[in-house]
Amino acid sequence: MKRYARLNALLDEMAEHGHVDVEQMARRLEVSASTVRRDLNQLTEQQLVTRTRGGAVAAGVSYDLPLRYKAAKQDPGQVRIGQAAARLVHAGDIVGLTGGATTTEVARGLAARGPGGAAGDITVVTNAVNIATELIVRRNVKLLLVGGLARPGSFELVGPFAADMLQQLDLDVAVISADALDPAAGLKALDPDEAQLARLMVGRARRTVVVAGSATLRARALARICDWQQVQVLVTDPDAPESDLETIRGHGVQVVQA
Repeated sequence: MKRYARLNALLDEMAEHGHVDVEQMARRLEVSASTVRRDLNQLTEQQLVTRTRGGAVAAGVSYDLPLRYKAAKQDPGQVRIGQAAARLVHAGDIVGLTGGATTTEVARGLAARGPGGAAGDITVVTNAVNIATELIVRRNVKLLLVGGLARPGSFELVGPFAADMLQQLDLDVAVISADALDPAAGLKALDPDEAQLARLMVGRARRTVVVAGSATLRARALARICDWQQVQVLVTDPDAPESDLETIRGHGVQVVQA
């Protein structure tokens, strides 16, 4: 196994369990324990992990591994949701994308359609560095990255600079994710700064598409994004409870299950 694949495997294990064991990973990866130790030393130099006796743990008590490592193994449900949302984008649209694993799949869905695809040329406005990285090489995408203070855990840029920039822009469609969906009250996020950017993006868009798995329904989160009256479409998975979806439809929201 090549080093890049080993490093990703170690980070996957870290993201899932919070620690890795050298001997266990050596057996799983079919390499020597010394090879695993060298890989962990490299990750330690990058400040992604902290070495311990016999393995490693996440670097710091409150440290979150970057989203791209947490999502290294694509979730099939998120991929389906992302592709379904991408199909809602029309040629020539100006599309806002907030950060998140599911909105990243929307970006990949848009990119996969290519310059000759149904989406045609589009403009993407995003505050997520990882999404910008996905799209910057796509010839059919004109990319505008909103600047601000970087959140290492989510790759999102937030704060007053990002807010000021968004307030100067008009969007055809905002595609946003949420940490919690309240069938009665609307969308919420765990981080107040990220909620503010999502709220601003919704306010600058003619149409809002929410992408979120059924696990977010009735979840709890701190910061309000918006109510359902500002949302036109919810794209979710088939496991969403029908009673919750009926409540959401009652707000005039179209529900797409992918």
